[in-house]
Amino acid sequence: DVFHVSQLRKYIADLSHVIEVDDVQVQDDLTVETIPLRIEGREVKKLRNKEIASVKVVWGGPSGENATWELESKMKDSYPELFP
Repeated sequence: DVFHVSQLRKYIADLSHVIEVDDVQVQDDLTVETIPLRIEGREVKKLRNKEIASVKVVWGGPSGENATWELESKMKDSYPELFP
């Protein structure tokens, strides 16, 4: 990726960007715990003779929400409450 210095802008301070230290629980391996909030999509990928089901999971944590694709079977085992 290429960007030009002329495209840079000065950062304007915003208190909503600050994360309170008490809210963040940092684990020994310097990661933070995130929890799955909801399932937004489902997809089945076909290989030669196998089908793999994936679900799009929205995760919530101290840095906000982000979504990732995870194996449906793994999510059902770990978080059965997300599936009706």
